[in-house]
Amino acid sequence: MSQPNYLDDPPSYDASSTNAKPRDPSQTPSNSTIGPTNRLPRPPPLQLPALQLLRNKRVLLGSLSPRRRQLLAQIGLTNIEVVGSNFAENIEDRSSPFEYVLATATAKAMAVYKQEADNDERGEPGLIIAADTIVVHANGDILEKPRSEVEHITMLKSLRDCGFHRVYTAVAMMMPLASARDPGYALETATEETLVKFDPDVTDELLLAYVRTREGADKAGGYGIQGTGAILVERIEGSFDNVVGLPLRATLKLIEQVVEKADDEDMLDGEGDLDEAE
Repeated sequence: MSQPNYLDDPPSYDASSTNAKPRDPSQTPSNSTIGPTNRLPRPPPLQLPALQLLRNKRVLLGSLSPRRRQLLAQIGLTNIEVVGSNFAENIEDRSSPFEYVLATATAKAMAVYKQEADNDERGEPGLIIAADTIVVHANGDILEKPRSEVEHITMLKSLRDCGFHRVYTAVAMMMPLASARDPGYALETATEETLVKFDPDVTDELLLAYVRTREGADKAGGYGIQGTGAILVERIEGSFDNVVGLPLRATLKLIEQVVEKADDEDMLDGEGDLDEAE
């Protein structure tokens, strides 16, 4: 029997146990599809001033997730450089999932900024985008990526049986200030919440079959709602793309806000005039 053809190679639970080379997300086309298909032409990009400004600048995505890159392409940001953040994601205080995910996304953005701010070869980044997504069980536990098949099955059974669970995605954006004054960058953040309810009638057999596709092995909560994992979900309340990993509506608003905030030269001139008047 032939093996199914996946867009992304299924990851192992323990990357150290395989000799497979890690996939380079930068080689995944933003409009990739599974199998032969008649592709519709890509619609023209959104003609918004903030997005037009970024089309000739370095836009860095501090995430190895191909899903986030594909979502950004939907609003016309296709000139994305993928720069993995070296932040260890070791924030210990998880008492507030909302604050935890926001702190993690912000730390990822800061790490990429420090890595790339003085890049003599490629130049200063125009915009840094970082995000973090967590799945929170109804009992308040933050669910990470499953570490084994047994843990994966147990995790999905728990989500099926708990009613609604919550998915939080925090987005952090950084852009150099036009004035270059301290601290040198503008920072804008946002966090979005979506409620997800699994179908309580999903059988253990179906959960096991899903786990063995390995689609959810590299995802917090152990499932991908944009893929085969959709068969587990009865309904959601909130943003779908937030569950995928990047809330587009909130992301576009943040881009506009950080672009406006970074253009601070007029503000600086005004402050100088005030100083002279005093």
